[in-house]
Amino acid sequence: MEKIKLIEVRKSKGYSQNQMAEELCMDVSNYNRREKGQSKISHSEWEKLSKILNVPVEEIYENEEANLFVFKDSSIGNYLGTNHIYSVPEYLLETQRKYITKLEEEINGLKKLLEEK
Repeated sequence: MEKIKLIEVRKSKGYSQNQMAEELCMDVSNYNRREKGQSKISHSEWEKLSKILNVPVEEIYENEEANLFVFKDSSIGNYLGTNHIYSVPEYLLETQRKYITKLEEEINGLKKLLEEK
């Protein structure tokens, strides 16, 4: 699966695939395979890509099986730069979306009732 968000951000920042490959210390054909989704992009490569493009990882990350959530570890009050990445299966997110839609419909129905009074 092509990494659309990565490609769009890379182009908007004015980087070529060749420049990205050089920054990642790989040949352009390897980088091209990563953008096309033919080769997996490792966690450390996502981190490097975000630094090169100067954007948060979640702005460029794509995975066809799950969505990415990045939490800053600040449990002791100091941010030490550790990101914890959690993948949530799409079916769970879809269930939550349906529930949110149902709640929004209920809220709108209640608002109409209040307006009629």
